[in-house]
Amino acid sequence: MITTLSKNPLLLLFIVAAIGYGLGKIRIKGSSLGVAAVLFVGLFFGSLDKSLQIPNVILTLGLAIFVYTIGLTSGPSFFATFKRRGFRDFYFVTGMMIFSSALTYGLFLLFGFEPSVITGIFAGSSTNTPALAGILDTFGSQSVDENVRNQLIENSVVGYSISYPMGVLSSMIAIMLLQKWLKIDYKKEAFDLRKEYPIAQEIFNITVKITNPEITNKTLRDITLQHNWTVVFGRINHNDDITLTNFDTTLAIGDLIRVNGTQEELERLITILGEEVDARFDDNDAEYEIKRIFVSNSKVAGQTLAALNLNEKYSTIVTRLRRGDVDILVNNKTVFELGDRVRFVARKKDMPDLVKLFGDSYRALGQIDLLSFGLGMALGLLLGMITFELPGGIQFKLGFAGGPLIVALVLGALRRTGPIVWTLPYSANLTLRQIGLIFLLATIGVRSGHTFVSTVMGGGAGLIFIAGTIISLSTAILTIFIGYKLLKIPFTLLTGMVANQPAILDFAIQKADNQLPNIGYALMMPVALIAKIVFVQILYYMM
Repeated sequence: MITTLSKNPLLLLFIVAAIGYGLGKIRIKGSSLGVAAVLFVGLFFGSLDKSLQIPNVILTLGLAIFVYTIGLTSGPSFFATFKRRGFRDFYFVTGMMIFSSALTYGLFLLFGFEPSVITGIFAGSSTNTPALAGILDTFGSQSVDENVRNQLIENSVVGYSISYPMGVLSSMIAIMLLQKWLKIDYKKEAFDLRKEYPIAQEIFNITVKITNPEITNKTLRDITLQHNWTVVFGRINHNDDITLTNFDTTLAIGDLIRVNGTQEELERLITILGEEVDARFDDNDAEYEIKRIFVSNSKVAGQTLAALNLNEKYSTIVTRLRRGDVDILVNNKTVFELGDRVRFVARKKDMPDLVKLFGDSYRALGQIDLLSFGLGMALGLLLGMITFELPGGIQFKLGFAGGPLIVALVLGALRRTGPIVWTLPYSANLTLRQIGLIFLLATIGVRSGHTFVSTVMGGGAGLIFIAGTIISLSTAILTIFIGYKLLKIPFTLLTGMVANQPAILDFAIQKADNQLPNIGYALMMPVALIAKIVFVQILYYMM
């Protein structure tokens, strides 16, 4: 088996990927390692024999694809954060990285670790694979003997692998401790944030009968503004005449109106308008119909609802869309992305034109625009090759992790440049990201397995584990406490900000019982990712 695998590295790669992915799906007390299990399976195979290797180009390819797809997804929320809150969150996460780096440097002096080992501990304690990849890229670019370079890489991966498990557990422990100490009410936070982050677990569609005489002869615009509702109105039945609503629609006693919104918002609305009734407008002979249409037309992707001017051309209302596994209420500022499933209420005669406009093609969604993907990746790799110099003579490169990430953030925020759509369909993005991460983890695991076992058997793993625990637990607790108490960042968002690994994010979502931790994750992950890639290299040069 050893001989066969050593001569066929691609066979080795996919065996490690398959076994690791399968083990990563096993849940123990509600948590799992996820794709990170591929790393540990790679370590096992690598420990069997030094001849088992996967080409370095697989690592580079996996890393570049992984961070590029993350950047495309996170770009809009990343730049939107600066528009809303300036540099507050940037300073916050940078400050936490400075604290974590200073703590790491102190442990380096206290325990006498090798610089290559402590940088791996820094990356592992934050479960940040791109940071590890960034330092490995630094080692690979150094003008040293190949054996020395390989030893640096192996040491760093050993530090990462041993400190990684506690990096996951520490954030979970910090969330549990602080939510009890600070007496967090997740439902109240979700309600308070409904305007700024309109993401809900479930959106309902009900019929309300107007019984309140105080709101008659008032427009929906005035009533909505007065009561600060976050809902979308659909059709209205006035004296058996069914039409589509708009903001100038006035209400009368006995009218039946369809409304989309979360359960909490609809309960508030019912107390003002009247009562919920069991009535639908789904008569086959009716003038209007409801249909979900996939966004597969690149000309629509990146456009806001307001920019499309649908109301001027068609008699239609867009009530909501589904992006991935999340339903989102639509407003004029909503930007359509490839792969969105948009829910329309429209006249039957307008529906074919809407289908043609938005595309509604499964086949198109399964394809990747290699022109935009290839150009973006090439720009990112070129940026990663540029050498930057800091005061004090410290030089660093963004490498194959930072370069593609920064370019992807910019392109993801732009969404399109003329006819070129930079973003990818949601499903295609996730698939590429998963493949990239598996390639990355399998390669570094196999290459470092032998050194990992030697370190554990030699008794050097204990101090590495202790150091990783100190860094990860201290950073997570301090991040949540300062963010919540001093900066007044909602606790639910903070749990996403400290979720550096999918298992932590899943844990945070379970505790909050909503999708808001995903927002915190998307807001801070790009900043934290870049900061860690840079700081881990600065740490190494300082030591």
